[in-house]
Amino acid sequence: MSATQAAMGRQLTAGEGYRIDTVFVVLTLSILLLGLVMVGSASVSMAAHETGGNAFSYLERQLGLTLAGLTLAAIVARVPTELLERFAFPLLVTAALLLIVVMIPGLGHVVNGSRRWIRLAGLNFQASEGARVLVLIFLSSYAVRREAELRSSFMGLMRPLFLLLGFAGLLLLEPDFGAATVLVATGFGLLFLAGAQMRWVLALACGLVALGSMAVLFAPYRMKRLMTFLDPWADPFNSGFQLTQSLIAIGRGDWFGVGLGSSVQKLFYLPEAHTDFLFAVLAEELGLAGVLLTIGLFLALVWRVFHISRLASDAGLKFQSYLAAAFGLWLGIQACINMGVNMGALPTKGLTLPLMSYGRSSLIVTIAWMGIVLRVYHEATGETRGVAAAVRRRAAAGATGPVEADE
Repeated sequence: MSATQAAMGRQLTAGEGYRIDTVFVVLTLSILLLGLVMVGSASVSMAAHETGGNAFSYLERQLGLTLAGLTLAAIVARVPTELLERFAFPLLVTAALLLIVVMIPGLGHVVNGSRRWIRLAGLNFQASEGARVLVLIFLSSYAVRREAELRSSFMGLMRPLFLLLGFAGLLLLEPDFGAATVLVATGFGLLFLAGAQMRWVLALACGLVALGSMAVLFAPYRMKRLMTFLDPWADPFNSGFQLTQSLIAIGRGDWFGVGLGSSVQKLFYLPEAHTDFLFAVLAEELGLAGVLLTIGLFLALVWRVFHISRLASDAGLKFQSYLAAAFGLWLGIQACINMGVNMGALPTKGLTLPLMSYGRSSLIVTIAWMGIVLRVYHEATGETRGVAAAVRRRAAAGATGPVEADE
């Protein structure tokens, strides 16, 4: 698409309203609603114990966070993606500062032995959640600016990979192995979609697996998690307690579950029932039917995001296309890891189920990123419709009289 065509498209669509992908919005709201129901169910016992009677305190907070995230998404959706592309490097610097500041005593807040939070106005913000988005925005910009180099040379792939590993190293210092894994996997997948050659991708993927293995071997607690994953029943009341209780919950679910609100495992048996292991409670209460519904909703949402990415690509908006694809990759990877951990298919990671698990910064940042995807859809459909209208007008002019040549 030429610059002239794009300008014509913008002029022709300037008077149109904001275009929203209804399918994307419906799928997102469906997952959010299901998450609210399950957070309310999974947290009732803990909430009543902690507050002395208010069994729905976590649900109330989750609802407030959801509304805050939707408000932020509405604001972000009005920001032209051109600004994100223009300020990609300053945003990358901001991501680095967030991950450095969180390591400074007095500024970084420690929870459960990990220094991942920055305390602002009495609230904890998980720095890695925002930082990951900013890093992926920069990678999307890099894929556009260095497209030829990325597609043709080994160093074109290595430069952003070194950047990813640097940020992963900062995340490991917190420590947050799960967030580092998701960031590297998402960034690597994005670079592959942007055109990196298969032979280099496979070679570097093997190298990343080796580095990940070393990160496990040289960290005793990670090695312990791996051993527990291989045989959780060897120590079911200590290191294997969380996983065995999750498996019991999933096993009790059968075909259609024990009924909403009737989970036994959430009654102080399953740790983190409303956060990392929400999926296990869902499986217990809603059964295989609920599990398939949840997986189907996530698959449909990821598919829709990639559809939006394709629309942007067809409209000639490469940066916007990569931006949407990055979100689709991140959403699919983190959801798969969380579900895999709950079902004992992957070692335990401290990762939430996107849009569903109870969480402050993770939920707000994820919903806000939805606003960016909606903006991509608006711009992509605007370009496509604008150029199509221009072509129709020029064709009509050609049918009734001579058409002047474009400059």
